[in-house]
Amino acid sequence: MQLALAEAEAAAAAGEVPVGAVLVDGHSGEVLAAAGNRIESDFDATAHAELLAIRAASQKRASPRLNDCDLYVTLEPCPMCAQAISLARIRRLYFGATDAKGGGVENGPRIFSQSSCHHRPEVYGGLDESRAGELLKRFFAARR
Repeated sequence: MQLALAEAEAAAAAGEVPVGAVLVDGHSGEVLAAAGNRIESDFDATAHAELLAIRAASQKRASPRLNDCDLYVTLEPCPMCAQAISLARIRRLYFGATDAKGGGVENGPRIFSQSSCHHRPEVYGGLDESRAGELLKRFFAARR
């Protein structure tokens, strides 16, 4: 989670919403990919940290399935990212702050609870929640 928080801080420094994600091989602990949001810099509404990390890890593994991998992300994934996590068959999801407005795991549509969800990762929320939440609060306070 420390690396994901560092990615979030780098994203904030680049003017992006501070969200960071890291994909790790669940057996060896090898970091397969790390990313921060790049929505503004890439001019891409789908350039969320989670999707960027999933894409990079899938390329590294030459596989769309990341069955034995764990994803660490600083903010509860949105519905789009939650669905991508399911499609990639990620083993475990660890996240920091919850997102009452835009979340898709514990809030909103709760993607993994839907009968149409083909794969449900183990989910662990609240990791370094205060630090992740503070990054977001500082970022948005500076924008107002």
